[in-house]
Amino acid sequence: MKKALILFVSHALVALAGFAAGIYLLPILIAPTAPDATEVGALAAKAPFSGQFRRDLKGSDALHWGEGTVSVGPSAVALMGRLAPGPDYKLYLAPSFVQDEAEFHRIKAASLRVGDVKTFDNFIVALPPGANPADYNTVVVWCETFREFISAAQYR
Repeated sequence: MKKALILFVSHALVALAGFAAGIYLLPILIAPTAPDATEVGALAAKAPFSGQFRRDLKGSDALHWGEGTVSVGPSAVALMGRLAPGPDYKLYLAPSFVQDEAEFHRIKAASLRVGDVKTFDNFIVALPPGANPADYNTVVVWCETFREFISAAQYR
């Protein structure tokens, strides 16, 4: 009986570790090719707004962070930088700067969901038709599945 319990617990722990590794690694394995610096730089040069993702935000930690320059133009949002890899990242334009989950939950309904973030080294996400970046002042990357704050940058 004792041996069966030890086997069950050890196998359950290995299965749990494999599941956690899969959640972390799958987005990296299926991510499309990230835009190169030239492509992001061309969009950034035309963008009227920019801000910085920083690792030291209140809601960021070792698994949830962003760093680099975010450029917000009339047709797209681009990042020259990096994000911690993870599943189901969404990009939002928000009406005020936020630094963690609780703050974003308070303004999420007033924010504009721009689209999916599928790359972790640089990204370009097209704005939806009719979106006006001047109506907002912050870019937020949010993990929809786990309701986790990843990063934010105030751009105006």
